[in-house]
Amino acid sequence: MEPKRRQQITLGVLVAVLAGTALYMYWPRTTASRPATSKVRGATAKTGTEAPMTAPDVHLEVLNAPRPKPDDVNRNLFRFKPKPVPPPVAVPRPALPPTPSPPPAPSGPPPPPDIPLKFAMVMSQGSGPKVAVLLDTLGHQIYAREGEVIEGRYKVWKIGVESIEISYLDGRGRKTIRLSGS
Repeated sequence: MEPKRRQQITLGVLVAVLAGTALYMYWPRTTASRPATSKVRGATAKTGTEAPMTAPDVHLEVLNAPRPKPDDVNRNLFRFKPKPVPPPVAVPRPALPPTPSPPPAPSGPPPPPDIPLKFAMVMSQGSGPKVAVLLDTLGHQIYAREGEVIEGRYKVWKIGVESIEISYLDGRGRKTIRLSGS
């Protein structure tokens, strides 16, 4: 489309909008929708059919009559709520003397450290003794039978199908290690 043709169309639409606005503003309206004016005399003189306005009936003597005094008991802005019950007065109790804490229990020697071995498997031949295969922290395999001493520190007490009982040489720290390794 040419620029000149586009300008003509835009100008035509603009003229149509302005004409519509002017027509709306100056079109005569009916008397029902006409806004009230303070020039009542001029309006009645033109039409001659409207009745003259009268002042509303005001009872001035009621304004000078004595008014009732406000009542403190009945004056409640929130009548839908019941009057709250006053909270009970709390009587302070005397403070109790602190109870002495019991003396600390005598502590013996600290428990031995955990045994760092893992139970890997059980080997047996027929009715022969069971041999437990244990792994140390570095992954080395250790073979042991019931009652044997391992690494000069641990003693194997019992070898079961899924667990092994082991402790330090003096019997402290007795522990059951399951086949899963813990």
